[in-house]
Order: sequence, then C-alpha cells, then structure tokens
Amino acid sequence: MTRGRGTAIAAALLLAALAIAGCGLGPGKDVGSVELTVTREFGAEPVVEDSVEANESDTVMRVLEGSASIETRYGGGYVKSIEGVAETQRDGDPYDWFFFVDGIESPVGAAEYPLRGSERIWWDFRDWKATNHVPAVVGSWPAPFTDGYEGERHPVVVECVGDGVEAACEEVEAALEDEGVKLAQGSPDAAIRVLVGAWAALRSDSTAAQLERGPAASGVYAEFEPGEGGYRLVGLDADGATAHQFAPDAGLVAATRELEGPPVWVVSGLTPAAVQAAAGLLNGEDLRDHYAVASEGGEVVPLPVR
Repeated sequence: MTRGRGTAIAAALLLAALAIAGCGLGPGKDVGSVELTVTREFGAEPVVEDSVEANESDTVMRVLEGSASIETRYGGGYVKSIEGVAETQRDGDPYDWFFFVDGIESPVGAAEYPLRGSERIWWDFRDWKATNHVPAVVGSWPAPFTDGYEGERHPVVVECVGDGVEAACEEVEAALEDEGVKLAQGSPDAAIRVLVGAWAALRSDSTAAQLERGPAASGVYAEFEPGEGGYRLVGLDADGATAHQFAPDAGLVAATRELEGPPVWVVSGLTPAAVQAAAGLLNGEDLRDHYAVASEGGEVVPLPVR
C-alpha cells in the first residue's frame, strides 16, 4: 500500500468515526476569549494587542494569524515573521520570535498548542544570544495563578522564608487573592510556588537557586552574586552581561522553572525592605509585558536592563 493511499484510507476512517460519534468538522464550540499580545525587545515595543473569541479547534498559531500578518516555515509550524519583523542577526546576535502561554514557555509549537479559553498568549521578538530558553516570565500576570498552565489548573502556594518578611508575605497573598486566586495550604503536588524572602534564605531552594547561574540556567536577566559581606543583586543586559548593580534595598520579582516542574516565582531582595518593595510590584501595571522586574528607589526597572 502506498503512503498516499494509506493516508486517504486513514482520513476516511476518521471521518466515519466522527460521523458515528455525531461530531462535526466545523470550528467546534466556543471556549471563550483569549488575550493576544505581540511585542519586540523583551516587551519594550508593542506590536499587536487583541482579544479573540476562540473555539475548541483553535490553536496559538491560528489566533496569531487571525490578528496579525505572519510568515511561516516548515509547513506552517514555525513563525518566521510577524507584521514584517523577521528572524535576523544584528551585529552577530540572533533574533527570533518566541511565545509564552499564561507566562510559561510553550513545550510544543504554536500550531500544536490547543486553546481552552482564557489564555494569555504573548509573542516577543528578542535577542537570544544569552539564552534561547526562558521557562517562565512575570509579564502575563495574573497568569499562571488564575487558570493554571498547559491546559491544567494547579494549586498556588505562598512560601514565606526567613525572618522579617511577614508583612511582605501578607501583601503577596492579598495581591493573589484580589485576582481571585484561592491559596492552598501545605505543599500540594504540582503547586505553583511563590517564594517570599531575602535571598540568603531563599537560595537553598533548588529552583530559585538557578538565579545565581545566569539566564542560561534560570531565564532571568538578573543574578544574585556573592559579594563582600553577602550577596548583591545585579541586572543583566540582553547579552547576559552585568549592566547595573542594584542598591541593597532593591527588590526583584522573577519567575523560573526547573525542567518540567511547576513554575516558581521569586519575590526577593537582599533585605526585608527589599522584599517588601518587591511585593509591591505584584500588579498588572508594573508587571505587564516584562520578563522580570526590579524595584529600586520606588521606580520599576524592567529586566533585562536596557
């Protein structure tokens, strides 16, 4: 049997099975709206923003092509350009399109990612010299806390670590509850964790500790580096090089993930005051379309440093 004939027979059998089941081949039922954001340069330059009514046959790719002019490769499975902005190199640095769903880097291609409604889809065109793997970002707040990620809901846990951060923990919990998140108690399996505490206390967590090893390990363009008398928080540029040393009371909000484990958010800094400053960033205005953010002197500093 030739491959073409075998494919035709398989398609016929599928059609028959659908008919027997009473299923149609149309777009399927509505699943609700999804939010689409397209940006450049780590979220700094907006390109497209849209709210789309999706149905059960839609994918991330289909939503994108319905809202933007795109070019694809490899049979439509890979996005080459959006709104005329195409993969390229600048001064030897590679630039490409990447996407996140509910703040999580997708494990599959856009054409293979089905939608269930309420997703926040974010495409960004960026320099990936420092890393082509950013497992999680904070810029789709309040996702992934409100509806989970990768098609499943997950419990959410706030873990307060160390002394002097009780008020910051309360502020973090209040910010999540204001978004309708029901916090879990204990350490349930597959929980999305929010770690709140000074870095010296948080660094014992294996997922959070990736922030000491640069963007290639954590996907975060900031590092806690050992320094004289303790640690220091430094902001990195798009190349992964140190671009700014933050003051001791600067706070950091970042997200990362270890292998296929649940995402972990870090609300931290060097001092309790820094942790408090970081806790105050948990809102849509300060986090929107940022990979990670720092708070220094009352100002929000998007990361990577520009």
